[in-house]
Amino acid sequence: MENATRTELVCNHTDAWDWVYTIQPAYMSIICFLGVIGNSFVLCVFCLQKRHNSVADIYLSNLAAADLLMVSCLPFWVATIIDRFHWRFGEPMCQLISVIIGMNYYCSVLFLTLVSVDRYLALTRPLSQGRERRTLWARGICFGIWIAGILFSFPAILFRSVQFFPHLGIDACYVAYPHEGWRLRHNMTISIVGFLIPVPIVSFCSYHITKVIWSSQKMRKGSRGSVERKAAYLVLVVLAVFVLCWLPYQILMVLDTLDYYEVISGCTWAYVLDIGNQLATYLGYSNSSLNPFLYIIVGKHFQQRAREVFRLVLCRRKQQWRKSGHSNEMGNKTGSLTFSKGIKLHLPALLQLTNEHAVSH
Repeated sequence: MENATRTELVCNHTDAWDWVYTIQPAYMSIICFLGVIGNSFVLCVFCLQKRHNSVADIYLSNLAAADLLMVSCLPFWVATIIDRFHWRFGEPMCQLISVIIGMNYYCSVLFLTLVSVDRYLALTRPLSQGRERRTLWARGICFGIWIAGILFSFPAILFRSVQFFPHLGIDACYVAYPHEGWRLRHNMTISIVGFLIPVPIVSFCSYHITKVIWSSQKMRKGSRGSVERKAAYLVLVVLAVFVLCWLPYQILMVLDTLDYYEVISGCTWAYVLDIGNQLATYLGYSNSSLNPFLYIIVGKHFQQRAREVFRLVLCRRKQQWRKSGHSNEMGNKTGSLTFSKGIKLHLPALLQLTNEHAVSH
């Protein structure tokens, strides 16, 4: 948001920003719609399945939760962009939405790193630890990642506020750093935590996962190996899509750092950086809506679990329908029995009344 405001004040390329105002709300609305439906479905499958969750399931379900939180925040920015970046939801919501969106990036990349490490260990050291101990550790690690994501996004609470810009006539949800050094720290944190540390780890794990998949004859023949291979394929695809979605944003962060040191400068570069930052950011957000469909399309194991959950829900519905139908049937029988008993009870009195009436005549 701060980049968008800076460009409008300095360069004021109205044609390009009119295009942004037109395209972004529709694009973000699609991301929000697909992301809410897809990630809600993934969480339902993981929560309702009868099987015990594996370590990878725990990491992927937490990833789906982070994605669901993020896409749930996008309607606020859709309304803001339609209103030319005029923020109408108050300063607390400005800070909260910014924290959740910032937290999503850090949590997503860390959860995906853990998934790749877990698949690497499952394929290369399948008997290293017991399942219960590993799942317990996985839940603790996930809790730590959520805390780390909040801490990394904490500057949004410190420096983001709603400010009035008289040149634009709007109240904007804006990041105002005390000095430009904080901008550099922000870029460095995103680059180091979100790229330089996880990418080598993910690359190492992905290389060995691919190597094991193609070289292990036992894995191709065994049923257990087939499950691990399918899970590894899913992890590789999810990782590849994540890199494709977020790599442009990382490149923009490097260019923004060069702009800070005036290696590149000028209105043209500021314009390219600001428009590019908008496009790269929302391309990265689309990753949160793509992941659930990758599970459905690529994840054969996930498809099987989804079918099991669907059958489970369908069976429960049938049982409820049978119970309700049985209760209605019992109610009808009870009513009929009461009616018949009433007739039997009143029949002697009616006969007696009829006989007395006949005698009187």
